[in-house]
Parts: sequence; structure tokens; C-alpha cells
Amino acid sequence: MKVFVLLGDGMADEPLVELGGRTPLEYASTPNMDRLAREGRCGLVSTVPDGFEPGSDVANMGLLGFDPRRFYTGRGPLEAASMGVDLERDEVAYRCNLVTTEDGVMKDFSAGHISSGEGAALLASLQEACPRARFHPGISYRNLLVVEGGEGDPGTPPHDIVGEPVAPYLPGGADRELLLECMAAAEEIFRDHPVNRARRTAGRPAATGIWPWSGGRTPAFPRFCEQFGCSGGMISAVDLLNGLARLVGLEQIRVPGATGYLDTDYDAKARYALEALERLDFVYCHVEAPDEAGHLGSIEEKVRAIERVDGMLGMIMNRFDGIIAVLPDHATPVRIRTHTAAPVPVAVRGLGTDTTTCYSEREAEKGDLGRLEATKLLPLLLGGASG
Repeated sequence: MKVFVLLGDGMADEPLVELGGRTPLEYASTPNMDRLAREGRCGLVSTVPDGFEPGSDVANMGLLGFDPRRFYTGRGPLEAASMGVDLERDEVAYRCNLVTTEDGVMKDFSAGHISSGEGAALLASLQEACPRARFHPGISYRNLLVVEGGEGDPGTPPHDIVGEPVAPYLPGGADRELLLECMAAAEEIFRDHPVNRARRTAGRPAATGIWPWSGGRTPAFPRFCEQFGCSGGMISAVDLLNGLARLVGLEQIRVPGATGYLDTDYDAKARYALEALERLDFVYCHVEAPDEAGHLGSIEEKVRAIERVDGMLGMIMNRFDGIIAVLPDHATPVRIRTHTAAPVPVAVRGLGTDTTTCYSEREAEKGDLGRLEATKLLPLLLGGASG
């Protein structure tokens, strides 16, 4: 039997007054997730080990069966792997956001979801002024800064400090001087850059600077096929997930129309997942949209994203009779617009049934799967597939 995991990034949330005390998962119309819960079993998954920040990097690493306490070195090197940037042993890669700040306050961690072409043009200009660093443009605001001989530093994710002064969160660690030098150069070069002039004319936020964070060296993972004895693939439009896939040896399944944002092609992801399941034992399908809605603080967009993820699940359930699991990697409550480490709900079809009647944070507490550590989930699913 084969295994499919549908990961709705940041789907979990808190009860909201605006939704009558319900969470977005409870409020949204999710007939397929509810059916999965009724036909299967539910529980809670702890995806963030003690001492770690609640990020998608740590959470998804654990859900793929690799303990962050053993393998995690930072988000930067994972995204470098996705971009085909092979780091030397003494090189450190930082995730490098294009951001918008005003009067020393973080206004937008994505510079208005700047386009990839605009970002590449800005970084090309910045590269000339910062020869001691190497910039690699990625998708939209998600880029890379590589330091030779660097030490790495976790830093602070910019999406955690929207609306706050940035001064207390500026980079630290051994690479601080170089990172601050690059940030100062970006502020100067971007100020009157043609890209930003055009964005201001169009009424869009300008990219006023860069924000490097979560720097580290390439981790050494075992291969997925050796670890679990089966083939597998990853569907995601996000460099972080594709980097993890490359480093552990999962096939990276590229889907046209997958954007890593609210406008992603949900149906195309489901179709490609079904095609991949015909030849692979395991497929992990990641959807970023609910997390982006949470960071925006938009209840409406989060509910819409959850409902579209539910539509994807319906397409899979109607054509795939293997083991199916649906869950978030972490919560991204719209009230606080950032991640939390709260355990997340999981529903699994194909490993028996329990008494749960729908899929939600509160209902999952009643499920007989109990509370699982993230690294235990995939062995449970694959063990059921081989049983």
C-alpha cells in the first residue's frame, strides 16, 4: 500500500471571536477532511522540539522522519540545496528576504510579494557593492546570501517582527559585521533603484532592504530510500521543502502553476500527486497558502485557502485508496501573524478508525492516535503501508 501526506502549511489556528469562537479549520467548509477523520483516526502531532523556533524548516524535517535535534543546521542551507547552490565546507548560507521597512519598523517581510524578476534585478545591483558576500536570487522575496568562512547564526525571521522596530533584531554572531554591511548597502542602493521607482509609481511597496537570517552549513542526511526502504517524492513550490527533498533524496516533482502563495494551482498539485503515486511509494504534497494567509492576518484568505486544500484532498480521496494523512506543519494564527509551537491536528485514513467525527484542532484531541512526536508519524504511516 502507498502513502500520501497532504501538508497544509500553517493551517492550524486559535479560536477567533470573528468566527464565533471557532478556528478557521472549524469554520471552513471541509467535507473531505471531515470524511477523512470519520473514516480514519485522528490525533495531535508535536512538530517543534523543545529549544527550537516554530518554523517550517524544523517541523517538516521532523515530519519527513529526520530529527532536527540531530540534523538541523539552519534554513539557509536547505534553501541553497533547492536552488542548486552547492556550498563548500566553509561556506554558510543565509535565507535573505527582500523586505520593506519604514522609520525603522518592519512593514512587510515580503516587500509586497515582489516578483522574482524584480528581486533578481535588485540583488544584481547589490552584488556589485558587496564582493565579500554572494547573492543568489530565488522565488519572489525568498533569496540567498552566502558567506565564505562564515559561522552562521539563527537570527530572527522577519515575518515574526512585522510592525515592530527592527533594531533589537539585527543580525548577531560572528558574521554580524558583514551582514550589517550588506544590509546598509542594500538600503542605499535600493532607495532609488529603477525597480522600486516602478513599484512606487504603481502604488506597490518598495523593497527597502534585505534581511538575512537562519544561516548555517549543509547538513549530512541519510538517504530517504535507505532510511525507510521505499521511494518517495516531494511536491512544493517553496525552496525550503525542495531543498529538504534534494538533500534526503526525494524526487522533486515540479508543478506548473504552483507559486508558493495564495494563487497557487491547487488542482494541478493534486493531479501531479496522483500521477506520482502511480510510480512512487510515498508522496508529500506541501501547500504554502494557509501559512501566507496567517502571516497576512487575513481570516478570509485563510478560510479560503483551507477550503481549497480540502478540494485537493477530495480529488486524491476519490482516486487513491492507499494511506492518506492530512495535517499542518505548525499553527500560524491570524491574530499574531506568526508561527506557534502548539501541537497540530492530524487525520489518517487507512490505519483503522476511532470515534472522531470531523477534522479540527479540538476534535483531534479526542482521537486515539494520541499525541505523537513528528518523527514518529511517517514510520507509523509507512509501517501501516507495509503491514
